[in-house]
Amino acid sequence: MSTKIQAKPLFAATLTPRRSLTPRGKRVVIALVAALALVPGIIFYVAGAWPVVGFMGLDVLAIWIALTVSMRGGRAYEVVTLWPGALEVKKVDAKGGEEALSFSPFNVRFVIDRDFNERVTGLWLREQQRRIAIGTFLSPDDKQSFSKAFGTALRKARA
Repeated sequence: MSTKIQAKPLFAATLTPRRSLTPRGKRVVIALVAALALVPGIIFYVAGAWPVVGFMGLDVLAIWIALTVSMRGGRAYEVVTLWPGALEVKKVDAKGGEEALSFSPFNVRFVIDRDFNERVTGLWLREQQRRIAIGTFLSPDDKQSFSKAFGTALRKARA
């Protein structure tokens, strides 16, 4: 029988970019764009300007590529975990590449950049010569919420 005790983190958050368009929504948008391009395409084809139809198809293809690239960026995320003696940040990019960073909660400084309206524009972890941006893909409101919760937890970890 094992009496292994697992410590709970003081703070844990998974930061993900907000994506309003689902894969199903992307298909609907592409179908609508294709349908809207089809009507003038038929008119141009009947009028004898058949090369225009190809360019309208390229427009649909360009929109599909742009949406695909944008949705691929939504796979990135960051995991921030604060333990009593360590701060761990795991960054995963859209391609699946991982970067694990570790800090001491007593040596790290949590820096918040604000604009002239006092909105949060950037979040940084700074330890000696290292300066790491976190939550770059978050909205200003999400950055504000995260900074309050994380700042409070970091102060508690130092006490």
